[in-house]
Amino acid sequence: MKKYISMQDFFKDQSKSKKKKSKVLKAGLYLICLSLVVFPFGILVKWSLDNFEIRRINKEIRKSIIINKNKANDKMINSENLSFYQVSFSNLLQQNNDTIAFIHMDSTNIDYPVVQTNNNTYYLNHTFDKSKNKAGWVFMDYRNNIDNLSDNTIIYGHSRLDGTMFGSLRSTLTSYWQKDKANYVIYLSTLKENMIFQIFSIYSIKSESYYITTSFKNDKEKEKWIKTMKKRNISPVDVEVTSKDKFLTLSTCKNNRGQRIVIQAKLIKKQKR
Repeated sequence: MKKYISMQDFFKDQSKSKKKKSKVLKAGLYLICLSLVVFPFGILVKWSLDNFEIRRINKEIRKSIIINKNKANDKMINSENLSFYQVSFSNLLQQNNDTIAFIHMDSTNIDYPVVQTNNNTYYLNHTFDKSKNKAGWVFMDYRNNIDNLSDNTIIYGHSRLDGTMFGSLRSTLTSYWQKDKANYVIYLSTLKENMIFQIFSIYSIKSESYYITTSFKNDKEKEKWIKTMKKRNISPVDVEVTSKDKFLTLSTCKNNRGQRIVIQAKLIKKQKR
């Protein structure tokens, strides 16, 4: 313990100690405040760079493919009047051998090659060129087979705030988007077939596994699933769906609280390539 000659020396020493502690405290508060500014800014910069890279990659993709398609009209969807979305895959496969399809949806930004690997995690943080990126890419559930469709084929994509990947699916929840009947079509082109799906259900729901069921044991089980999916629909569309139909489900996050935006459609037309 330090010894003091007088009380005056004691109080001087205490004063110096308080000033020193005050400086340390101020410095600590300054660093905390600085981190609160710098850290979110760093996240924002990284987010922007990821999105920029996604747009760059997709721009390059568009240069390397040939697409032929006529836009749907605003009348009730009639499969006879719809043209296929035909995509050339040779260049896409050279860029990424995981490419299995190309998906397009009018009145959204969805116009991407679809990839698939042996898990549902890799393309959550890797882009089409397989570089690491939190924006990820649009990918098909590893349980599905694009050449032999399951009862329900699942395609996932992150909901990016700038509308890339499946971010533009947020618009499907609005009455403005829903009132245009031409929007209720999803085009899927694969290496062997071109397909057109008609949307029958649009909704948001807390994360679960039921809507991403890929196959059913029997028709009764499938009919029960269909009834549940149709009951969830918040759009004005009313499409007849049966257990004989093949389905396509698009799934993305709505927010960071576990909510999902789900689009479900039935196959109405296909052709061999």
